[in-house]
Amino acid sequence: MTDPAFRWRTAVLAAASVLPLSAARAEPTIADLLQRIEEQEQKILVLERKLEIQEEADKAAAGSAAVVKASDRGFSLQSADGQNQVKLRGVLHFDGRFMLDDETDLTDQWQATRVRPILEGTVGGIYDFRFTPDFGQGRTVIQDAYVTGRFRPEFQVTAGKFKSPVGLERMQSANDIRFVSRAFPTSLVPNRDLGLQVGGKLVDDRLDYAVAYLNGTNDGASSETFGDVDINDDKEWAGRLFAHPFAESESFVLRGLGVGIAGTYTDQDGTEAQPLLPTYRTPGQSTFFRYRTGTTPTLADGERIRIAPQFYYYVGSFGLLGEYTEVSQDVARTTASGLRRDSLDTSAWQLAASWFLTGEEAAFRGFKPGSVFALENGTWGAFELVGRYHELSVDDAAFVGGVDSFADPAVSARKATAWALGVNWYLNENLKWVLNYERTSFEGGAAGGADREDEEAFLTRVAVGF
Repeated sequence: MTDPAFRWRTAVLAAASVLPLSAARAEPTIADLLQRIEEQEQKILVLERKLEIQEEADKAAAGSAAVVKASDRGFSLQSADGQNQVKLRGVLHFDGRFMLDDETDLTDQWQATRVRPILEGTVGGIYDFRFTPDFGQGRTVIQDAYVTGRFRPEFQVTAGKFKSPVGLERMQSANDIRFVSRAFPTSLVPNRDLGLQVGGKLVDDRLDYAVAYLNGTNDGASSETFGDVDINDDKEWAGRLFAHPFAESESFVLRGLGVGIAGTYTDQDGTEAQPLLPTYRTPGQSTFFRYRTGTTPTLADGERIRIAPQFYYYVGSFGLLGEYTEVSQDVARTTASGLRRDSLDTSAWQLAASWFLTGEEAAFRGFKPGSVFALENGTWGAFELVGRYHELSVDDAAFVGGVDSFADPAVSARKATAWALGVNWYLNENLKWVLNYERTSFEGGAAGGADREDEEAFLTRVAVGF
């Protein structure tokens, strides 16, 4: 390697040898020097401008660069100004249903009940959208497909397919419900429907309201029952008010109370092809009530009115949820004796309690275990005990008239009463294991006016949500 000192000496000698030649040349004039200075200044200006352009380009690139995030709540791609965002989330519920008696015709089975990739996001800072297909239960349906304009906290407009704003437990996310199956009141309220909704928050966010104009759907059903198209010109109104009267209270005990009331109204007539009447199932998914079908079916024949008072209360590790739902349905049936009409009232209620054994804070939406399951750390996640009682009663008038009745008393029960106990194991914020034992008793529903045999079911679920 060449010595640096040697290189310096060589350079000095070379410069010295050139000096005599330079001296021999004519001395530059002042004009020449000024010209050279001007040329150098121009080069400096050009260089400064290039640096400015590069700096501006770097700032522009930084300002338009997308922000990519990954967390336990999903994956997102967001513009630098936060006005546009796309999120990818998902739900997977893998269930087991095992009947503990031999009287039922249900098959013990494992089932992928919900398989839902969820695409949601925001456009322009105020327009939220959500698209949720579902591939569970061996079918493909669109659960959600809507856009919401958040113009003001008290004025938001939603259009598309979304949850009808009625049932309390129905409004709760499938990831947040404490049991494998929802309770009987949920069997009487609509699920998802197509339409337009106006809603928002009032009184310092203590009062939520929603009013929707929808196609209308059967008790417990969604619009895909009719292929996500309306089969008549009649529509359904739905509305809900839900208040948190003590949300800002200094008393910790009162803050978790929420009370509300919801309802629907429509006037629709069924046909033999679409009677527009529901069937009701147990938590184990056996049908215990249906209206008469066949050549002389019972049909919806006019008004259907639902009313649904509801509440929840969460304090510390304890949670309590209660709701009552009543449906008044006009029906008609043409028989050999003539045309029969009546208005039938069906009601259901539930009371469900939960308690975190490991001390976590209970809430209507979301949960966060105090620890995660990790054998290497000796941590086990969160454990929650749950219990509920619920029942559904059908109007006695539905069974009057013998062979001309609206429902067959030898097949359909007048009342179903169920209680359940369970434990939920939250391994982390995204994974839980649910174990339920549920027993259902009936009034009627068997030949000769006898009561249908009690149904015992063991239900389990592995739920993933992010």
